[in-house]
Amino acid sequence: MTAPTRDDPSYDLDDVGTNPSKNPSFNDLIASRLSRRHLFGLGVGTAGTALLQACGGGGGGGFLPIVPPPPAPAPPPPAPPAPLKLNFNPVAKSLADVVTVPAGYTASVLFRLGDPIAAGVAAYKNDGTDDPATYDRRAGDHHDGMTFFGMNGSNKWDAANATRGLLVMNHEAITPLFLHPTGPTALNPVYSSATSASLIDGQRNVPGEVLREFYLHGVSVIEVNKTGNTWSYKQDSSFNRRIHTLTEMAFSGPAAKTDYLKTKFSTDGSKTRGTLNNCANGTTPWGTYLTCEENWASYFRRIVATDTPNRSTKEKASFARYGISGTGRELWATVTPDTADNQYGRWNTEVLGASATADYRNGHNTYGWVVEIDPFNPSSTPKKRTALGRFGHEGACLGPVVVGKPLVWYMGDDSRNEYIYKFVSTKNWDAADIGGGMAAGDKYMDDGRLYVARFDADGTGKWLELKLGVNGITSSNTNYAFADAADVVINARLAADSAGATKMDRPEWTAVNPKNGDVYVTLTNTNASSRPIGQTNGANPRFYNDIKDGKTNQTGNPNGHIVRFADDNADPAALSFKWDVYLFGARSTAAADVNVSQLSADNDFSSPDGMWFSHAAPGLLWLQTDDGAYTDVTNCMLLAALPGKLGDGGAKVITNTDGTTTLTQNTFVGKAPGTDGLRRFLVGPKDCELTGIAESGDGRALFVNIQHPGETTARTVISDPTQYGSHWPQGGNARPRSATLVITKDDGGLIGL
Repeated sequence: MTAPTRDDPSYDLDDVGTNPSKNPSFNDLIASRLSRRHLFGLGVGTAGTALLQACGGGGGGGFLPIVPPPPAPAPPPPAPPAPLKLNFNPVAKSLADVVTVPAGYTASVLFRLGDPIAAGVAAYKNDGTDDPATYDRRAGDHHDGMTFFGMNGSNKWDAANATRGLLVMNHEAITPLFLHPTGPTALNPVYSSATSASLIDGQRNVPGEVLREFYLHGVSVIEVNKTGNTWSYKQDSSFNRRIHTLTEMAFSGPAAKTDYLKTKFSTDGSKTRGTLNNCANGTTPWGTYLTCEENWASYFRRIVATDTPNRSTKEKASFARYGISGTGRELWATVTPDTADNQYGRWNTEVLGASATADYRNGHNTYGWVVEIDPFNPSSTPKKRTALGRFGHEGACLGPVVVGKPLVWYMGDDSRNEYIYKFVSTKNWDAADIGGGMAAGDKYMDDGRLYVARFDADGTGKWLELKLGVNGITSSNTNYAFADAADVVINARLAADSAGATKMDRPEWTAVNPKNGDVYVTLTNTNASSRPIGQTNGANPRFYNDIKDGKTNQTGNPNGHIVRFADDNADPAALSFKWDVYLFGARSTAAADVNVSQLSADNDFSSPDGMWFSHAAPGLLWLQTDDGAYTDVTNCMLLAALPGKLGDGGAKVITNTDGTTTLTQNTFVGKAPGTDGLRRFLVGPKDCELTGIAESGDGRALFVNIQHPGETTARTVISDPTQYGSHWPQGGNARPRSATLVITKDDGGLIGL
């Protein structure tokens, strides 16, 4: 989500950034005279190479082998599959408060904020008066990343199932104005401005309101079924479940049961309560769901002036690096009286007691993790997998899965000037672990190697291990003295700083092309203060002014772009990779040095965010936007793409100007997609973000989330629903609701093709 300013508690740290390190930005590492021949002549590993390695193939030594008699001729190979082709008319840009899809498709609302997921729970009134105690059995708010887990008649995971499954989705945050009769109630509220509904201080004094908010964060698990041509969710399914800020969770991995995680709730550091700000997601090959805690830091209350004298030098460095300061974005810590189990007080991360086991001074350390959930076992306890590091996790995308090889997850840290990470398991994948539940997670996700990316000037890159004793991560480090393995994963951002990782422009969703293993990362946008014109180069080559509404200057790279890389030899455990820039967001009317990908009115976009490759149609990529720069022309959107491969474009010189200074910048760009390779498929309602996408086992149903319609209105004090900027999906004067769509093709075919 996009937030106004840093002095407003509704701001998102991903828009501001907390990285003060002097590590070079991605831009600074690209030489101005890179050789295209050198960059791409090194070769990119292919899926065929990976298969050869998996089957034991490869080069030999220096002696001539004994040649056996030739075998009988093999039968001719099957004909290669026909190349994919986008087969729909592009959707036009729109500012209407509706969902628009191509002719020949139907988009239906499946699951909305507040919808009941248990028998006996009443339909949602959508006026702020529903009983707060029922919200642990209702859909959460701000639907986000999600996965469809096909399920067979024996209630087991069946990835190919086309008619029944568990849909598991994140609920990133809330829009308080739409949840209570007249918005959040506070004593002596102080707003960030005369017109903003964002509280910067005060005291919440209606516990029921806060209970609603506790429950509306987190994750939903719902059973969905297809009957005829219609999808619906089963309200009384035994699999339905809400995981939220009060759900008990266990820690595993190197930080578990260490002093860093000890609190009054868990005096041995083995568990905590809840998950929140769950943005992008991930999966495992054994059939569990990964939810990722992104912008969690701003929920905690820590008044710096009173808490700083009680903190060590290391603690203060960690607080600054993760942006933990302020009143807490929802003022949860201020509700009085507190409960016996400190439901409210645990959001105050100040030193208040005699020791860490007497207060919640370590409460912030219990968030910022990848959390594993077993959707097929409703009684299972989620686990926070600390080996994958603590930062603003945007997602955890599973790389190629090969028997006998390690597993890998690629992860972005969603904030300007943050990094790209990967985690490689120590254990090699054994297909016998399919269906292994949380025990399989213990095997593969608690022991491994965590890396951060460094992008080098010659078009290659290095994966730098985050481990005590290497890459400057030592007890003698002058910026932060690392004590042990738990300290490294808890302060992964500081470890990445020390290792010399490359600063990126808001790394968000990651996606892996199943056809060739190329990894894609959306870089949503940046601004002139984060990357001035003099700091552009190859990987972030544009500096321009995208004028909004014909009058508002937006300088820097407000439309964002997508970076692509491939681990050497198609080996996810490799320590080196190659990269290029796949696609640039821009207005179709922008100059050629801005509209580098030559987008037309049928496929121009801004601020790429969500991103996911189809499993039913390998090579089909879905792109979603979370935009504030192009919203004078269109609402946010979903696009279908057929990307090529790393290195399919060419070298290019871009001319940048800020009106005073003009500079040229050498870069490498992917092949311009044209409308054959990129088309707008859907435009959402007003003020929404398109985020979260999944498909049924046969690819003939596409699930898409619409998040926070009417968000702009929610930033002003408006208690009259007729004045809200959106009324989707109910229409009339109804309050807007985040919701999940199910999209089908009228002829029953594959979506988009």
